[in-house]
Amino acid sequence: MNNMNIKKLIFVVVIILPLLSLSQEEKKFGIKFSGFVKTDVFFDSRQTTDVREGHFLLFPANEILDVNGDDINAKSKFNILSIQTRLRGKITGPDAFGAKTSGLIEGAFFGNIGTDINGFRLRHAFVKLNWTNTELLVGQFWHPMFVTSCFPGTVSFNTGTPFQPFSRNPQIRLTQKFGNFKIIATALEQIDFVSTGPEGKSPKYLINSSVPEFNLRFEYNSKNQETGKEVLFGVGGNYKMLTPRLSSEVIVTPATDSVVNDVVKHYDAVTKKYKTDRTVSGLSGMAYFKYKSKDVTFKLEGVYGQLMYSMTMLGGYAVHDRDSVNGFQDYTPINTLSVWTDIHTNGKKCQFGLFGGYSKNLGSDEKITGKYYSRGSNIAYLYRISPRLIINSGKFRIAPEIEYTVAAYGTPDEKGVVKDYKEIGNFRFLVGVFYFF
Repeated sequence: MNNMNIKKLIFVVVIILPLLSLSQEEKKFGIKFSGFVKTDVFFDSRQTTDVREGHFLLFPANEILDVNGDDINAKSKFNILSIQTRLRGKITGPDAFGAKTSGLIEGAFFGNIGTDINGFRLRHAFVKLNWTNTELLVGQFWHPMFVTSCFPGTVSFNTGTPFQPFSRNPQIRLTQKFGNFKIIATALEQIDFVSTGPEGKSPKYLINSSVPEFNLRFEYNSKNQETGKEVLFGVGGNYKMLTPRLSSEVIVTPATDSVVNDVVKHYDAVTKKYKTDRTVSGLSGMAYFKYKSKDVTFKLEGVYGQLMYSMTMLGGYAVHDRDSVNGFQDYTPINTLSVWTDIHTNGKKCQFGLFGGYSKNLGSDEKITGKYYSRGSNIAYLYRISPRLIINSGKFRIAPEIEYTVAAYGTPDEKGVVKDYKEIGNFRFLVGVFYFF
């Protein structure tokens, strides 16, 4: 027997025979890979508040004036990044508990922190059980306030942020269908998109509350396969509770220095620590609408929310009061209003689109006496207009886009409402290059 026949025999024994011996249930397992290679080329007319070397744009940076009154941040910048290149694996398997089973793993090279840019990062990882009218999802997926059937179609990876809630969370999600209606209930925690507090950005403020974030959403969706028309409408509510601190510290005796015989002696401050479990809670609501015809798709969404920092939006919370005896602090949430709309044509080879968004800092219901733990506490409002063109040829796409974003910077009053503001604008010119597989 020659070497070629030996190799064929080894292949049959090692590879083919085990596959033939698999049971029908075992053969149902499988994974299908897909994704895209993407490169973003972008230019900003000034410095910006952003993530990952400017890739994830939020809004233009405020003025910083030098001794001559010149704005240091009035400096353009340019970059090329491929960190949104993405890999997805869709998993299928045999039925379980009378339900169809599936799973998904998806990652990109966005990294988890700024110094980890180009690092592989988990985006989604979940399993699903699907019965006739019920679906159970367990794992990491989009926050339910990011509606996957109604979100901006921008070329920029910010996907309409900070006007559109943007967050992925570990969660348990139950969906119940009633014809064209759905009720979606979700309990979730935080991992990459987190709240901020006395110890900086961390998921611990939600974890230490011992109560997950809750979301309840109602949705109506009607599709006509013959005409290609679709109408989608939904409303939802969200509840979140944070525990900013587990202890407080007060100074009993301040630090002092004394001089004895020309020798300086230092005495550290004497402090006392107290256990505390003060919390801050926030409610948020949203409504969204989508109409799709054969030629055009129109989307509209409005959000009124509290504690929206973890959603990559304006807002958060601030210290409302402090007990001078034990250092306990009470907090007040910052209220945020946001609305966005997106319209685009539905051509397969060429699409024109336009996004517009507006967000306003509404301040708090209580007086603020201490530190802010929020995003954009000195911003009165934001707005953006962003036209785009998408050109497809087979699996290849080139997509130029312009973003003009304005932030109105000023001074917050005693309730966090920003006064005496000045508008600061930024133009971003972006070209996205995609190859899908």
